[in-house]
Amino acid sequence: MIKVDIAIIGTGTAGMGAYKAAIKHTDSIALIEESKYGTTCARVGCMPSKLLIAAADAIHHAQSLEPFGAKIDGKIIIDGVKVMHRIRSERDRFVGFVLETVKDFNPKHLYQSKAHFINKNTLQLSDGQKIQAKSIIIATGSRTFIPKEFDKLESLVITNDNIFDLDTLPKSVAVVGPGVIGLELGQALHRLNVKTTIFGRGGRVGFLTAPTLKSLTKKILSKELNLQHSSTIKNMKVVPSGVEIEYLDNSGNPQKETFEKVLVTTGRIPNTDKIQIENTGIQLDNKSRPIFDSHTMQCSNSNIFIAGDANNELTILHEASDEGRIAGTNAALYPNIRNKFRRSKLSIAFCNPQLAIIAESYDNLIKNKVNFVTGVVSFKGQGRSRVMLVNQGELHVFFDKTSHLFLGAEMIGPRAEHLAHLLAWSHQSKLTIDKMLQMPFYHPVIEEGLKTALNDARMKL
Repeated sequence: MIKVDIAIIGTGTAGMGAYKAAIKHTDSIALIEESKYGTTCARVGCMPSKLLIAAADAIHHAQSLEPFGAKIDGKIIIDGVKVMHRIRSERDRFVGFVLETVKDFNPKHLYQSKAHFINKNTLQLSDGQKIQAKSIIIATGSRTFIPKEFDKLESLVITNDNIFDLDTLPKSVAVVGPGVIGLELGQALHRLNVKTTIFGRGGRVGFLTAPTLKSLTKKILSKELNLQHSSTIKNMKVVPSGVEIEYLDNSGNPQKETFEKVLVTTGRIPNTDKIQIENTGIQLDNKSRPIFDSHTMQCSNSNIFIAGDANNELTILHEASDEGRIAGTNAALYPNIRNKFRRSKLSIAFCNPQLAIIAESYDNLIKNKVNFVTGVVSFKGQGRSRVMLVNQGELHVFFDKTSHLFLGAEMIGPRAEHLAHLLAWSHQSKLTIDKMLQMPFYHPVIEEGLKTALNDARMKL
């Protein structure tokens, strides 16, 4: 039996954050990894997807010159092999940085093995060893969810876990699931001249919750994409040229298309079902996932902590890093744990136009019966946006009617990734609408659209 102060299951972003925090308090640590070192973000998530989007954006800009008085004399040739080679090359570079970080860890702390719980203090490793720990951190990450009906398609199904390993771009792709990953990859593939249809059910596209913005998202993206957001897939079968899909389209009309690949982007599920967590005795929800405190990362009132995608709450790199740090610190201090600071929430989708939710969403405010006003700006006539021909979308900002504090925002529009940061910083700084309007707004910039939305909200207070 190996005895340590802290055992950490998983060496992704959260696990590494937990290790770096825990090592400040104790040298008695077991850091357990069942597979390859390297984070979801670097290997299959944020970075390779942005590389694909960067290639797609470059091609799209080249094809959109005519309104500015220029055009390319000849055909733009997209070399799929070179596109994918650059993605893998840069992806491997990012993964290399992660591997270099792990190399700096104390080798005596590293265990390359699967682990599952025997009880709340003891882990069984697949190599036969057992580890007993005073505190245990679950940082097991998540995996792509593939519905069973796709099993029959076998190797013709791809996910964001393996799409970047393709030697070249496919000729056609059916994208199943119009969430963040589906929209980002689907639009990028479309712009790289891959015949693409995006399938969804129930009309949901992206993650925005304000009714006007949900409708606007569908309207704008449907102008460019074959976005079957309210479709029903009736049958799928393997044919010599790929996968034949029979479906009812948005209007309920029967359609039939054949695709070389089917990209399943129906979400990710936490890996907590693989570690026999039921043996710990901690409280679980109706999906057998640990109930935890997001300010301490403690599960129930136990010696077990959870961080990153494993807890299925805020599956974003900077949140996983923060949660790992909090879990690592509190695991070392247990039972004398501390509430830790959490940043304002920030979610961004890198489709075009981009989507963003900052702090509280419209749905959350309605659910919690908050008395608030909404300031609105349309980018359709916004000066700088129109100059650059990116004048699509709207920004909605939410303010408390009594305190005038900034509560949150949702948007679809140009440069949302930058506006979202300004708004997240404003929320974290607990700014009122008057304080926000006192900030400088240069002319002409897209940020002037934010000023318009703020003035609209101010008139409603």
